[in-house]
Amino acid sequence: HQCFTVFEQYQKSRMQFVQSVATLASSPQNIEILQSAEGVVSLLRPLMLDVVPSIQQTAALALGRLAEHSQALAEAVVKEDILPVLIRSLVEENRFYKKTAAFVMRAVAKHSPELSQAVVSCGGVGTLVLCLEELDPGVKEAATWALSCIARHSESLSQVVVDAGAVPLLLLCLKEPEMSLKRMAAATLSDICKHTLELAQAVVDHCAITHLSQLILHKDTKLKRHVFSALSQISKHSIDLAEMVVVAEVFPAALACLRDPDEHVRKNVATLMREVVKHSIELAQVIVNCGGLAAVIDNLSNCRGNERLPGIMMLGYVAAHSENLAMAVILSKGVPQLAQCLFEETEDHIRGASAWSLGLVGCHTSEHAKTVALSNVLPKLLEFYMDTSSSDDLKEKSKRALKNIVQYCTHLTALEPLLYVAPNNILKHVLYQYSKVLPYDGKARRVFVTSGGLKRVQEIQADPGSTLQEYISSINSCFSEDIVKYYTPGYVSDLLDQMEDLSPA
Repeated sequence: HQCFTVFEQYQKSRMQFVQSVATLASSPQNIEILQSAEGVVSLLRPLMLDVVPSIQQTAALALGRLAEHSQALAEAVVKEDILPVLIRSLVEENRFYKKTAAFVMRAVAKHSPELSQAVVSCGGVGTLVLCLEELDPGVKEAATWALSCIARHSESLSQVVVDAGAVPLLLLCLKEPEMSLKRMAAATLSDICKHTLELAQAVVDHCAITHLSQLILHKDTKLKRHVFSALSQISKHSIDLAEMVVVAEVFPAALACLRDPDEHVRKNVATLMREVVKHSIELAQVIVNCGGLAAVIDNLSNCRGNERLPGIMMLGYVAAHSENLAMAVILSKGVPQLAQCLFEETEDHIRGASAWSLGLVGCHTSEHAKTVALSNVLPKLLEFYMDTSSSDDLKEKSKRALKNIVQYCTHLTALEPLLYVAPNNILKHVLYQYSKVLPYDGKARRVFVTSGGLKRVQEIQADPGSTLQEYISSINSCFSEDIVKYYTPGYVSDLLDQMEDLSPA
């Protein structure tokens, strides 16, 4: 009958519209055009309440794709009050709809803390946690991903996820056979743990470390990335949590993953080691004892750029704890590797980290300082400190490293290049070392004169009564008055002038 044809046609048109928008929205290049189209979100809204389930679900899918690609469209989804509709229908709908609804919430939440809060305010988190109890792994994964996008933004949003009871269910997801679900659960746990000690503790209280540590040698690369990330986010907050990770026997097994083919796995393992060693001398010693230094130094020689950063810092933290641990870094050939990072890297934050670590290796005894100075890093540190294009952080770290190393360095040959280029605030530390060594070392005094060091000291402009002037006087007192005079600027030309003035009797 003609009546039925009209309704049939109407249903077909609705279906065709939602399918077309969903297909168009899957290509990023179409988003701007769809966004400028008059009220695409408000046109899709009533179709989410359609009597035909497939239309309802495809409309939700189209909205999710639109919201995923554009923050403005995600805001439109919130403005049109689509989230409460989604959340209400989630409870009774089928697994396909649940998966799509979780996708829409994720697509909205990922853009900003404010949009995540909009999902939270509609009761979205509680509904997503209920989805974690579903039998269908696809629904669980979609819900986990949405929770991850909410939790990553802030401490307060993560707290909502924890308070809704997500953690034990996420840990159960780690045991599921589906790989993508395992990965997403580990990533979400990492996002929760990163914010505060309390949130990390809330995750650990459910035995998360045991669950995660069982997966560190898993064959799946992406899972390992997230597992090491989660363990490092737990370890960073306190000595107690770091000790729990060590007690779970993550090391030395994790060291094998520093040779993993995947850059992110390697970087996350080095980050975990950095977060563990920074807390105490005992934890640093555990990592050193299981071969951690050699493994990190080997890793540094095989990578470039940001991947080097955690390893560079890990060596600095180890060296900072004690002169014995700093010596362990030296004996493991850490100094040439750190020097290489300082010379090779082009980004200031990596150079700064290298300078920081070298300063911490060299600041214990004259032997430590000598080893660092002989790697020829002092002129480079001075160059970074004086370069106007260096970042403030790099300048500060280079200056501190220079002072740390110079204050202990009694190997004068390594200090000599600084005599000629260092500004007075660094120069005074250099001259202080000369003033300590020269009075007791005849050979050093001879070298100091023949290499031009004494001449250079006479050229330094120092304020009377300053510390710098005091060190110059102290150095000059190691030599006869004649030699000092000889190297004083203008003295030779004065002598020549006097010779010219002498007329024959």
